Amino acid sequence: MNQYYESGTVALWWLGQMGLILKTGHTTLCIDYYATPDAARQTRPPVPADELRGIDAFLGTHDHLDHIDHDAWKIWTKTNPEAKFVFPRKHMDSVLADGVAPGNAVGLNDGESFRIGDCLIHAIAASHEFLDQDPGTGLYPYLQYLIEGKDGIRIHHAGDTVRYEGMLPKIRSFGAVDVQLLPINGRDARRLRRNCIGNMTWQEAADLAGETGARLVIPGHWDMFADNSADPSEFADYLDVKYHGKIPCQIPEVMEKIVYRRSG
Repeated sequence: MNQYYESGTVALWWLGQMGLILKTGHTTLCIDYYATPDAARQTRPPVPADELRGIDAFLGTHDHLDHIDHDAWKIWTKTNPEAKFVFPRKHMDSVLADGVAPGNAVGLNDGESFRIGDCLIHAIAASHEFLDQDPGTGLYPYLQYLIEGKDGIRIHHAGDTVRYEGMLPKIRSFGAVDVQLLPINGRDARRLRRNCIGNMTWQEAADLAGETGARLVIPGHWDMFADNSADPSEFADYLDVKYHGKIPCQIPEVMEKIVYRRSG
């Protein structure tokens, strides 16, 4: 991961679920990595938390353990002492309780941005089945990130979300999306009854990719928990048929290196 990636290029490593490491230029981001072992998991963490080094910023889309892993964040404050931690500002207190220094804690809300090295991170509200905006503060507990890297290359990490009115124009306002990571596990009454809030179905996620015109789409949130999963091949097939093969899709392997160049 120490390699420099030239303008218009991003290297990606999928970490399972919605976990992602990306590098563009000299800047390395780690997003939504659930690094703590758990008996309920179907997959092991590919990199032990205490072995992850050289990260410029850790991003969490929302305060669920498989997206903001507090046990791991407590470790990373020590092993990556210069790193910034980016998260929904509504969760500032819980992040500071992890030992994140106030100067490294970057709380964002919908429409706000933060620059770290070669990356400009834009926050977009996410609707994890519900928007759940705080009526008093206006803060959203769930975010997605649109990350602009070298030469304006754009990576959309959707976090956990369903589609809501106004979401597509927010994404399109930044310009063409190069790489998009979307949750495909869906939602239903059975899961909601046990307080497992949901995301886009694989059909809805495919339509979002098609309507944003993503140049490469990666399905996520399908591998880690048996009772909250989906089949990524159904997503890929539907995307291919409905959009006539115009939206390239890659079903990722954990820690497989994917290098995307805008030139192809």
